[in-house]
Amino acid sequence: MHINESAENYLETILILSQKLPVVRSVDIATELDFKKSSVSVAMKKLRENEHIIVSPEGYITLTPSGKEIADRIYERHTLLSSWLERLGVDPKIATEDACRIEHVISSESFEAIKNHIK
Repeated sequence: MHINESAENYLETILILSQKLPVVRSVDIATELDFKKSSVSVAMKKLRENEHIIVSPEGYITLTPSGKEIADRIYERHTLLSSWLERLGVDPKIATEDACRIEHVISSESFEAIKNHIK
């Protein structure tokens, strides 16, 4: 399944926010990402149409199994790559920024090889 980088970032953000907040709303996502509410609203509509999220009548956003699978994959890549780069001596801020870019383009094969090498 192919999903674009923007959608992956939104799903990852929903996952992270759901671990910190009792409920996740579009306004929380907009605040976290420093995006306009209107941009987040358009993205949430697309994610809902692609069945990656469910939005309750109250506006609470929940990941579907497919959305959670994508978010978990991206979050694992992000955390592993950023911590690995930091251990290599990269400044934490740069490591996080670089991991955020790498996590979307690295192949599953290459990521698994890095993961196995680190362990």
